[in-house]
Amino acid sequence: MKVLITGGAGFLGQRLARELLARGELRNADGQLRPITELVLLDVVAAPGPDDARVRIEVGDIAERSVLERLIDDRTAASFHLAAIVSGQAESDFDLGMRINLDASRQLLDVCRMRGHRPRVVFTSSVAVYGGDLPDVVLDDTALNPQSSYGAQKAIAELLLNDYSRRGFVDGRVLRLPTISVRPGKPNAAASSFASGIIREPLNGEKAVCPVSGATRVWLLSPRKAVECLVAACQIDAAALGNRRTVNLPGVSVSVDQMIAALRELAGDAVAARIEWQAEDRVEKIVGGWPARWDTSRAAQLGLHGDASFKDIVRAFIDDELGGKIAQH
Repeated sequence: MKVLITGGAGFLGQRLARELLARGELRNADGQLRPITELVLLDVVAAPGPDDARVRIEVGDIAERSVLERLIDDRTAASFHLAAIVSGQAESDFDLGMRINLDASRQLLDVCRMRGHRPRVVFTSSVAVYGGDLPDVVLDDTALNPQSSYGAQKAIAELLLNDYSRRGFVDGRVLRLPTISVRPGKPNAAASSFASGIIREPLNGEKAVCPVSGATRVWLLSPRKAVECLVAACQIDAAALGNRRTVNLPGVSVSVDQMIAALRELAGDAVAARIEWQAEDRVEKIVGGWPARWDTSRAAQLGLHGDASFKDIVRAFIDDELGGKIAQH
């Protein structure tokens, strides 16, 4: 079985690659476990990539059809489409966001269609497809009303994948990811970057700036659980999805104040004191338009599960990224 990960150099792509290699197999469309014989990691920079004979590192522009035609063939059983321009950057650079978040997604689906073997495609979408006057609890089928270019691009790509699945061109599944926290590494251009920064930096002994009010609520999922959901979603029987290929993933609804309280409880006052407040209207406006509570009962029925609490999310970061150690000074 050949598997492709776009965005393979990113932190989520890297974690997914390690998990797939550790498992060594995936269920195919017939429900049978098949060994993963080739794992292709595609990105605009070379992915670090595990030292494994099954791994193939590819550098290329996903919006270039020739790149996808070279890498997707009739042996490609599954593609995890993680490559994206994040929310803040897509808002500031409209053309780039459209090229990568929309045009490249269409190209990937179309190359799969041309191959003719109906491969599985797992596409990561976002809470940003919602916005405006939302109900208290958002359902899988709540009307899409994105309030940003990023959200609009993700929403259009969702509809494309659903239609390509309806037509039998691909066996698609869309996962609307909560904000992933706690991300390792450095801050990025995503409007939600603070949701990792206000935990990651203090735990690493660094100052962090929070650009939104303490009452701002966010819907969060740990990288550990996100990867579990990606792998599980790829293996769901197509019949269980039917003509509803989009699933809202489980997450934890938490306010920024509650996030900081959890950090303080786990790491102490000195660590929590490293957070500074500096309001940024642009970020508050974008994040404030996202839903904070979802009905994820369908995800649970399909075997997709999230974190039990935000404290569990912080503990997962400490264990997975910090080796269980917290910088106190």
